[in-house]
Amino acid sequence: MSSPAVTMSGSSRLAQVGAWMQRHGAVIRAVQWVVVSIYAFLIVVPACMPLPDNTAHLWTNLTLAAQFVFWGIWWPFVLLSMVMLGRFWCGVLCPEGALSEFASKHGRGRAIPHWMRWGGWPFVAFGLTTIYGQMVSVYQYPRAVLLVLGGSTVAAIAIGLLYGREKRVWCRYLCPVNGVFALLARLAPFHYKVNEDAWRRSYKAGEHGHRVIPINCAPLVPLRNMKGGAACHMCGRCSGHRDAIALSWRSPSQEVVELGRDAASGWDTALILYGLLGIAIGAFHWTVSPWFVQIKQSLAMWLIDRDITWPLDTSAPWFLLTHYPEQNDVFSWLDGALIVGYILATAAVYGTVLLVSLSLATRALGRFDFKRLHHLTQALIPVAGAGVFLGLSATTLSLLRAEHIPLEWAPGVRIAVLAIANLWSLWLGWRVISRYATTFLARGAAMLPYIAALAVADSAWWLMFWGFAR
Repeated sequence: MSSPAVTMSGSSRLAQVGAWMQRHGAVIRAVQWVVVSIYAFLIVVPACMPLPDNTAHLWTNLTLAAQFVFWGIWWPFVLLSMVMLGRFWCGVLCPEGALSEFASKHGRGRAIPHWMRWGGWPFVAFGLTTIYGQMVSVYQYPRAVLLVLGGSTVAAIAIGLLYGREKRVWCRYLCPVNGVFALLARLAPFHYKVNEDAWRRSYKAGEHGHRVIPINCAPLVPLRNMKGGAACHMCGRCSGHRDAIALSWRSPSQEVVELGRDAASGWDTALILYGLLGIAIGAFHWTVSPWFVQIKQSLAMWLIDRDITWPLDTSAPWFLLTHYPEQNDVFSWLDGALIVGYILATAAVYGTVLLVSLSLATRALGRFDFKRLHHLTQALIPVAGAGVFLGLSATTLSLLRAEHIPLEWAPGVRIAVLAIANLWSLWLGWRVISRYATTFLARGAAMLPYIAALAVADSAWWLMFWGFAR
């Protein structure tokens, strides 16, 4: 039996790339430590420096440069990489993953507790991190970045020290963006494909004494039963294992359409509808929403008229609410409550309207079935992912605008991104619906509420980029 380093016979160039990654694990680990160093520098050093004044520029001030790198380039394009490359970022570049695995190698190696395996953590962690980040203005201030991102990294290391042996337990269960990355990676045009027949043949060969070198799958993916790319970190370690695993091309619709019914869950649906298309929208909206300002002013006047002034107090520490008097940026308790309330209300409204629309589409296909509902919800992943990308890129554009860089092209690019995402989701929706409906009439009846769901999702970005600006 060949070793894992041997490339599968007849493999394509893409499979050879996976085999190269398997053979050069040391190079990948070296790259990971370079990224860890850059990451540590960008979150620690700016937090120790004075805040930039009005004369600072991206190219002259480290704090502004770090802000642009993190929120203008790093996070938007990490999301884009999930769609284009799968979870390559997680397996090759992510500093938290590398640190957690390193800590696990030298840690206590405890068994993973039952509570950590709860399926709701991706949704809960994403929601809490997003809301807390808004309360401390993580996009604007380096101390908030150190608190949120640095705190997440410390937690990843701590989990690594306690649980697993050379595993990424944090990444698998508790990482705040694990669920988002898993959803977006389902759209990637390639994955590590398992040939089940070759795997069975390798077992027969093993019975005759052929040695098989074991594989350490750090993100805890059951390799023999790996069907898609949602959980795979694309690190290449398993390439060629048992002559049964190879990096392979696939249709970007395959995992959603063909595997979605069995792979999708209620928590995935919650993350898409109430997370990416709810909480994230609220987090992006409140800073530009005239409704938020009107509600705040009305409540402030109501409180003052009744001589209730403690909610207007601005003495909260910076790690609870934004507190930078030198920047004229201080949140009161009322501000904090309204930010949380606005985000949750936005999530409740958008998520519920979308859920009702998709439920109507599901019902149009026959007797209501939750599996079918969760499957159809997966078709909204392109629109959900594009929205978060556009929301994060708003920070990119605001930083560029401050440098007086022409941005006349921005509206056209936004429209193009939304158009591509909508067409992709429309195609996925049609493919999923076609698996449950045999006639064109039945498909059309289900597509109408599904198209309405797309329109609801689009309305959020119309409001943010055009409606609120009026």
